[in-house]
Amino acid sequence: MTAAFDKLLIANRGEIAVRVIRAAQELGLKTVAVYSDADAQSLAVQMADEAVRIGPAHAGKSYLSADAILQAAAESRAGAVHPGYGFLSENADFAARVEAAGLVFVGPTPHAIRTMGDKAAARAAAMKAGVPTVPGSAGVVSDAGVAVELARDIGYPIMIKASAGGGGRGIRVAHDEAELRQQFATATAEAQAAFGNGEVYLERFIRKARHIEVQILGDGQRVVHCFERECSLQRRRQKVWEEAPSAAIDAATRAALCESALRLASAVAYRGAGTLEYLYDDDTREFFFIEMNTRIQVEHPITEMVTGIDLVKEMLRIALGQPLRLKQEDIRLAGAAIEVRINAENAAKNFMPSPGLVTRLAVPGGPGVRFDTLMFAGCSVPAYYDSLLGKLIVHDSDRAAALARMRRALGELRVEGIHTTIPLHRALCDDAAVAAAAFHTGFLEQWLAANPLAEPAASVPTLEKVPA
Repeated sequence: MTAAFDKLLIANRGEIAVRVIRAAQELGLKTVAVYSDADAQSLAVQMADEAVRIGPAHAGKSYLSADAILQAAAESRAGAVHPGYGFLSENADFAARVEAAGLVFVGPTPHAIRTMGDKAAARAAAMKAGVPTVPGSAGVVSDAGVAVELARDIGYPIMIKASAGGGGRGIRVAHDEAELRQQFATATAEAQAAFGNGEVYLERFIRKARHIEVQILGDGQRVVHCFERECSLQRRRQKVWEEAPSAAIDAATRAALCESALRLASAVAYRGAGTLEYLYDDDTREFFFIEMNTRIQVEHPITEMVTGIDLVKEMLRIALGQPLRLKQEDIRLAGAAIEVRINAENAAKNFMPSPGLVTRLAVPGGPGVRFDTLMFAGCSVPAYYDSLLGKLIVHDSDRAAALARMRRALGELRVEGIHTTIPLHRALCDDAAVAAAAFHTGFLEQWLAANPLAEPAASVPTLEKVPA
């Protein structure tokens, strides 16, 4: 691929838009932010070289409008589009329209997005490449009757999963035939409503699985991996806390896991940054491919911390037509990193959203601490979008040291004016099971049921009032 551009439009909002703008500016590229009416005063708008309004607050009429984004690219004369994560980032038709308009799409080809973004198709591609997959259907399951027949061979409990989309939607677990028939209809309806595609497939449900994923980079010719992350601490299948590397796997398993990711990414001539997600069974020590995210991930900073690689810059270099600069033998793990997601939610009230005005922000510092955020003191957090405010990331020599650094950094982090998930993460830092990395994908919901969080004080103490 040969490409050249000097101006990049970021088709996203929030902390990922800020992250991409910073990387692009360090490479000498001009940046264009797009914004809805709700984000007119956002940090990304303030930081970008240019900003273009794309519509009202409703995402369907702004950040999810391919027409509006392409019009903004034409008006600003941008040469490339970075989709970030979420919104249109894994929409193959959008990527195709970007390329048809003569622009560079900073990501994989539309064909790769279609192949790997459809979970059933990705599963088939993985099986063809010899990558282990969870026992399940060979592809899309047409109706509940077929699902029941297949489940007799796969066994219960069984998961019904949407072929399109993500974020934990369109997924149901059935423990017997009656429940499978009921949940099949629910899962297909939810998938249709969320993604415009009601197709589903089946997988065996692993009761105590870890969620482990491998970061890869490719230029369409060659692919490298940047080792793995563990994202097992989840609520309603939404990641809350992530680590790199996983404390659960040994060197031999790590090598086999990463090698399988390379085989699959190479099979589709992958271009850009991508993540291959796996379930790991602690009991059998087996890993199974489940899906691929054909974009940059929310949790990419922990991989950057343990490898020293700026993944977003590498994406941009590849999009500029440069061959992959990295050799596999030069990519090494150093220490351990942890990321916690800071959301505008009140965890003591069933994670009720908490939009509003951030009246004060105090960011922790010191070695090995990073805070990627959309916030600044005086900013307004709108109610229209995902509640993610930012990510607190720490790095140290090993996991125990990183956990101690996270505990200290969370003690310094202050967000006033709205509720956040900071109290949840402080409590997790003090939990013995978390300290021992003794968790699985169902752990956090069980932990929350057993450890209800206290309602935060009406007035959060300022940093000056905290004892030294």
